[in-house]
Amino acid sequence: MIETNRNATNEGQESYQRWRNELAASPGYQELYEEEAAKKELWLQLVEARQAAGLTQAEVAKRLSISQSQVSRIEKRGYDAYTLNSLRKYVKALGDSFRLEVKVVYLHSAA
Repeated sequence: MIETNRNATNEGQESYQRWRNELAASPGYQELYEEEAAKKELWLQLVEARQAAGLTQAEVAKRLSISQSQVSRIEKRGYDAYTLNSLRKYVKALGDSFRLEVKVVYLHSAA
């Protein structure tokens, strides 16, 4: 029984790895993956940038004339109500060593 479970587990892992390799080799996969990963980690990029600037949430809030709880919400995992304007203001509050970059990627499919 244990040997059967090990075989099934190994087969499942091998099948998954084959699927993952095929997916990674498909056109446009890497660009799409990087785009989605960057989106999902925006909150973390903001936190790390603030920390690199040596600022607390309260200090950023004061610079933005908003409450510390609003800065906390902006930096919260899963928050997705950013506007380009709010991101610009947040990054500007960090200081001149920081800038906001927006990347537009055109992925076309072969018809």
